[in-house]
Amino acid sequence: MRRSSVLTALALATAAAAGLAACGDNRPNSPAEMSPAVSKPAPGVPQQVAPQAASDAAAQPDPTGATPPAAGEQGGTDQWRAVAKRDDAASLGRLDDAWRMARAEADAKGFAAKVEKLGVLVDPNAAQAGRLQPPPGAYRCRTIKMGSRDGAGLAYVDYPWFACSVELTPGGDLILSKATGSQRTQGLLYPDTDRRLVYVGAQAWGDEAQYPRYGQTPERDQLGVLERIGQNRWRLTIPWPKQEAKLELLEIVP
Repeated sequence: MRRSSVLTALALATAAAAGLAACGDNRPNSPAEMSPAVSKPAPGVPQQVAPQAASDAAAQPDPTGATPPAAGEQGGTDQWRAVAKRDDAASLGRLDDAWRMARAEADAKGFAAKVEKLGVLVDPNAAQAGRLQPPPGAYRCRTIKMGSRDGAGLAYVDYPWFACSVELTPGGDLILSKATGSQRTQGLLYPDTDRRLVYVGAQAWGDEAQYPRYGQTPERDQLGVLERIGQNRWRLTIPWPKQEAKLELLEIVP
């Protein structure tokens, strides 16, 4: 073989090897690099940068049927434990104690008949599986408070119906708002079990025009569970709220 032919063959082999090496360099080095990019949120929705792991988890279908708040307001995670403060999470862990003590105090102070009339609303075991998310739209809601936080206040208070709403944002957040009344609340609903969502939010008071964000003002923060207790009936239960009661209920109906 002539020397020129040998050089040509070597040049072609070298180019082919370089091309194969380049393909190898472009392969992802980790599963995270293989994940699709998170889409940009809609304008006007406040954002925080989420870890890649949270984005990957949010991209997976949720077995509870809840819509995870991926790339949304609360850090772009569908894990409420990543958002909730330790003390609030501990209070939620004592939900059974709040039910028991609040009901006992209301009964002992003469409100047993009123509480009994509420029926399934005050049954701690009333949660039903499936259809956990209230569909986006307008709702009526009313607040019931049982037990006094310090043992000296009212053991039972019920309020009239106010306006509530559920909104699904372009970023995937499911937001529950109590829009009227002197104590208004707004927060996100996170997937948890097949019988409940976890609510993470905060209260606005009086004539305040804006809702505080969770964690912004600790005495306004709220952590609770949202459960479906009827065909088109939901209950938000907040144990050990920061003000007034041992247990706070928000009944939600269309």
